Amino acid sequence: MIFFRDQHLSHDQHKSFGRLFGNLALHPASRHSPEGHPEILTIHADENSKHVAGEEWHSDVSCDANPPMGSILYLTEIPPAGGDTLFASMYAAYDRLSPPIQALIEGLTATHDGEPVYRGRFGYALPEKGFPLAEHPVVRTHPVTGRKALFVNGNFTTRINELSRLESDALLQMLCRHAETPEFQCRFRWQPDSVAFWDNRCVQHHAMWDYYPQRRHGYRVTIEGDKPFYQA
Repeated sequence: MIFFRDQHLSHDQHKSFGRLFGNLALHPASRHSPEGHPEILTIHADENSKHVAGEEWHSDVSCDANPPMGSILYLTEIPPAGGDTLFASMYAAYDRLSPPIQALIEGLTATHDGEPVYRGRFGYALPEKGFPLAEHPVVRTHPVTGRKALFVNGNFTTRINELSRLESDALLQMLCRHAETPEFQCRFRWQPDSVAFWDNRCVQHHAMWDYYPQRRHGYRVTIEGDKPFYQA
């Protein structure tokens, strides 16, 4: 994660910054975009919100066949108190698993499904092609660092494919709880006009919704990634 204070970005500047690192992805919820800027996702919560973006631990759009490499969030309005974002290292989550559990999960795959989130929680209409659905390795190898990272999350991951439902539910619950371990985390306290840039390939995050009914507002771009893989 990289954090910046006191930034004043137009939508075009925000997109230009993101494009320095790759092509920009269109988010499945891109209907919440400023007019003329489909690459930008509006992040907003107020007294009318029933759910907010990022309220569960997750890696952005992990349900996509090629999940985003990174995300850049720019908040212009924050509540008087609360609204922090927690980030957790999935390198640390993998490294801290016992060797028998590491051996068990390496080589397994998991299903990541966007429908329970986008339609089930937020009530979005079903797109013509359906919501994103993909299978990814439970442990992914980072394409740049070569390090192994845990790649399941409580938001999008619905089951471990090679296991029975009972086994999958138990193991997935343990892994998701493990990923939330406080020792793996850092906490970013937002100020107006701050920017957070994180690597979705090795980081999960959780947006604290502890400020209802106050407002929190900003914009995010996501940078296209590639297909996750596991290399022993």
